[in-house]
Amino acid sequence: MKGGTESPETDRGQDRGQPIGLDIGTSRIVVARGVGRKQTCQAELNAFITLPYSELTHSLLNRENVFYDIHGSEFLVFGDDAQKFAEIFHVETRRPMLHGVLNSNEPHSLMVLSRIIQKLIGRADASNQRICFSLPAPAMGTEKSVTYHELLCRQMLTELGYDPKPISEGLAVVFGELASSNYTGIAISCGSGLCNICLAVLSLPVTAFSIPKAGDFIDSQAALATGELATRLRVQKERSFQLNGYAADRVQNVLTVYYEDMIVTLVASLREALSSTLRLPKFDQSIPLVLCGGTAMPKGFVERFDRTLRNEDFPIQLSEIRLSPDPLTSTARGALVAALQESPQVKLAASA
Repeated sequence: MKGGTESPETDRGQDRGQPIGLDIGTSRIVVARGVGRKQTCQAELNAFITLPYSELTHSLLNRENVFYDIHGSEFLVFGDDAQKFAEIFHVETRRPMLHGVLNSNEPHSLMVLSRIIQKLIGRADASNQRICFSLPAPAMGTEKSVTYHELLCRQMLTELGYDPKPISEGLAVVFGELASSNYTGIAISCGSGLCNICLAVLSLPVTAFSIPKAGDFIDSQAALATGELATRLRVQKERSFQLNGYAADRVQNVLTVYYEDMIVTLVASLREALSSTLRLPKFDQSIPLVLCGGTAMPKGFVERFDRTLRNEDFPIQLSEIRLSPDPLTSTARGALVAALQESPQVKLAASA
């Protein structure tokens, strides 16, 4: 039974029927719409919690316009509202996704993911409205497939009336951040479940892979070391953490340890993957490397990553290492670029 905030029928004006970019992330779902400087993005936390059912709670949730469903004898509170309730009741949020794909150990995963996505994008405004959605790259050194996750996402979006097309998360970041270098360079999305990496030349991916040591790794390991909830550590990390050395604060020090561990692993994996890539392109000039994602946002992250990488014998000359000016929307904005290029309506309009 559905309840609470339904999919908003907001007036999207000229965006109606236009292509959409969708970042289906482990921590957040982000949607991008529009063209050029008129692009807009919306996001919702990809999480939920359960509360016991009562008539009083039901009326209060409705009064506060909380995003929820009723499932048996429980309320399932979704998205950003789940975070608020988790902090109030000092419980962990539950995740429909794990390491970039649907969480097979979570019975509500597909339903929760579908509800959050439907809240953000609604039903398609036009027949065969194009939507490009992000997929994680294969994990480095494994044969683990994302096919099942991809098929479920396709089905979910098709049932909403869209014409869905997947795009690798790293390549989406290339599209979203590297237009000034003709879509040539290295893009790294440091998310919660994974770090996704892509090397591209003129928008064509040369190599793409992921590593599982990312934001959730930091949160879970820091929670074990401090006895705090991983959810609370994630919130603290996002609000105030700075990667600027050790201090008197114990939580700050623990987060620093695991951040440095993640960065060392990321740089080593990047160097190994590029060094072992067959037919690695010979670049006439140095290329940029761009970082994005919530895990890359703390102050000092880029500097620490830069120092670690430059201590390695890196196989490609880099012109710069920078953080996206809008790290949380890079993947969705890049997926929108891909959707605009693939859309028959846009191509027809461009040729008219």
